[in-house]
Amino acid sequence: MGTAATWQLASAGARVLCLDRFAPPHALGSSHGATRIIREAYFEHPLYVPLVRRSYTLWDDLASSATIPPLYALTGGAYIGPERSTLIRGVLASVSAHNIAHEVLDPGPLGERYPALRAAPGMIAVVEPRAGFLHVDAAICAMRRMALAAGAVFADASPIESFAVTADGVTARTARASYVAGRLVIAVGAWVRELVPQLAGIFTVQRQVTTWCAALGAGVAPNEAPITIWELPSGQTFYTIPDEGDGFKIGVHYGGELTTIAHVDRRVSPRETKIGRDLLATYIPPAAGPVRTASVCLYTNTPDLHFVIDWLPGTHERVLLLSPCSGHGFKFAPAIGEIAAQLIHRGTCDFDVTPFALARLGVRQRHRQGRGL
Repeated sequence: MGTAATWQLASAGARVLCLDRFAPPHALGSSHGATRIIREAYFEHPLYVPLVRRSYTLWDDLASSATIPPLYALTGGAYIGPERSTLIRGVLASVSAHNIAHEVLDPGPLGERYPALRAAPGMIAVVEPRAGFLHVDAAICAMRRMALAAGAVFADASPIESFAVTADGVTARTARASYVAGRLVIAVGAWVRELVPQLAGIFTVQRQVTTWCAALGAGVAPNEAPITIWELPSGQTFYTIPDEGDGFKIGVHYGGELTTIAHVDRRVSPRETKIGRDLLATYIPPAAGPVRTASVCLYTNTPDLHFVIDWLPGTHERVLLLSPCSGHGFKFAPAIGEIAAQLIHRGTCDFDVTPFALARLGVRQRHRQGRGL
């Protein structure tokens, strides 16, 4: 989100300095692992559909401007679970609200369409054509390249240690220097609890394991298999991404142990990779080969699992907090970056971000005032 906001702000004419804790792309936060799902039939809530549609457009624009191959591959998506599951009800609510092209298939027709998939009796699948996966590192590098071309400055390995609103704007301090700007955008993911301790009570950090397995058979490549999201009768949810050559990707969605950024265990045990491989053996058997690699991803969750896009209370609308994204945010990065640029330049944006306000979580704004750059 920070790179996206830097790109969009610089493209809109702002002078921008991006202070990054690391040197992206890296594997220490939430935006790594080669691929991320992008999907239109959004089960979390219909309000995300216009936002993801804007993201598709901006990803296309970014690839075109950077003169690189497309940043996402459309494989189609299959959302599979009991008819009354949260997943299926949510997907159908979005396709109904936004007239999204889709099919509803029973296990038999689903298996005929995608032979690798083994949905259990009692499950149904909602299949949509406009879903697939993003190439994460290429996307981050492209956003960064376009931000640099627009005049942005990146200071890598320069984490913000503290910030304060002053008479001149906002002062951000790192271990090496202090910087004064008119506005500050905070998009630090799992580090939000440390940088904004007054809000630590509304964010949790969850350790999630992603596993890549070698294929045992055919039917699991991007031209053969869709991205999938499954909700089992137990309520367990997992997702998969087809094998582009590095392995078939599976991740359990939520359910990981709570942690803190200072104490997260980045080692992955054989027991943890076995969970993913066993799920593949049951539901996508041709993908359940030997484990090739695994990594730890951090979900920064709000209580309702929705985003945060709001001014930090008490900062006179000088500090904008962006999106602890609860495990489903990467696809929205360019649209959220654009929203940040619009809010900072004109005080309003093209989307209703009220559902992402801190007030819904019991955090109230103490001041509001007009702004200009």
